[in-house]
Amino acid sequence: MNATTDPTATPWPAGPVNRSSLQRLLKDRAVTDIMLAVPDLHGRLMGKLFNASVFLERMTGGAEMCSYILATDVDMTPLDTFDFTGWDQGFGDFLVIPDLDQVRMLPHRPGTALVFGTPVHDDTSPVEAAPRHLLATQLDRLRALGYEVKVGVEAEFVLYTNGPEGPVPAWTANLDYALQQPPEISDFLHHLGQALTDAGIGYEAFKTESAAGQCEVTFPYGDALAACDHYTVFRYLVGQIAARYRLTPVFMAAPQTGVGSGLHLHLSLWNEQHKPVFAHRRGEAPPPVMAQATAGLISALPHLAPLYAPTVNSYKRYRPHSFAPTRFNWGFDHRGCTVRVTGHGHGAHLEVRLAGADANVYLALAAYTAAIAHGIEEKLTLRPACDGDAYQDRDAIPLYPDLAEALAYFEHSTVAHLLLGKDVVRHYAHAARAELDWHRHQVTDLERQRAIR
Repeated sequence: MNATTDPTATPWPAGPVNRSSLQRLLKDRAVTDIMLAVPDLHGRLMGKLFNASVFLERMTGGAEMCSYILATDVDMTPLDTFDFTGWDQGFGDFLVIPDLDQVRMLPHRPGTALVFGTPVHDDTSPVEAAPRHLLATQLDRLRALGYEVKVGVEAEFVLYTNGPEGPVPAWTANLDYALQQPPEISDFLHHLGQALTDAGIGYEAFKTESAAGQCEVTFPYGDALAACDHYTVFRYLVGQIAARYRLTPVFMAAPQTGVGSGLHLHLSLWNEQHKPVFAHRRGEAPPPVMAQATAGLISALPHLAPLYAPTVNSYKRYRPHSFAPTRFNWGFDHRGCTVRVTGHGHGAHLEVRLAGADANVYLALAAYTAAIAHGIEEKLTLRPACDGDAYQDRDAIPLYPDLAEALAYFEHSTVAHLLLGKDVVRHYAHAARAELDWHRHQVTDLERQRAIR
């Protein structure tokens, strides 16, 4: 690829557009296609690419899609016996209602606009298990308590290239905080940043990490649902732009033995007067609402693990002294804890470090916000902060060693059923069980290596 050619250059105004702007762009033929997208169980955008004129003429009230897009494994294998779809129901369609007030232009596809959609049943009620709607439900719950959630996303992933014997990290040196990256990586990050900007997605920084091929991207604080939408579009764009550079981004919690990639979510609550309720000075005890929110996270998150750690690989990231947690604890500016109280003054907030790169951001944040609401509703008391080695905190509950134990606790948990509803718990328990069943029948290279010694 010619490094001087920017594949993200766009002929239209950058940033999000509203319904009336979309009509104008359609009339001017700046928009010719509309991508109607639904985040699936794995956090990927699924949907259809419509002719823009036909879509705006006939489908602003909704377009039909096969319900199996919310009932597959990561390989798109249809999974049976979900409540709302399966072979008994014939994997019929549901209606997807577009949100035409939040339209994003896609810079790598000139003339294409992306629209998020909400799947609904025949009676127009939303599909409760849809990840984006599940998060919206939990945000409404906190809103009813008088709080808005602000979120900043900090995400890691690993870039691979194709070597003679298969994929290898795009670089091998420790490039943590490096400002001199290989030229092709520097060009890729520049074009990715431009693509995000043109799509109306602000980002704070890109950073190369210490592990081979690993990158980190941080996004600014903002509305919780919008933050998740932005991150999901980022996941889509990074794959599209990377392919132009013959790179493959991998979002695994543990992409290699001894390497972890996290999806850290930074959260704060704001009251009805638009003031942050977590504000406090360093060294002071957390204010009451912050203490209750943190207590809710520590208390409820053990019940909700398949939402933030959904794969077999998720649990291989949880290792001592790895900057990933191994116990449900909290501490002040402590990166070994599950919940890190960080920032100061009006910028004080909670960083939840449980989710890995394989997590669906909507589901992880839904779990966190449900736990926070639980802590506030029940006025839970916060246990003392961890002030030593978080990995040796014997008073804190350990994280589950694997998905099987997490699933067993989740599907029989009274707390999970109370916070999410029995239908949602059943849906995601079924998805986790399918993940486990797939792995139980696979023979790996590592097994073969050990067998021939």
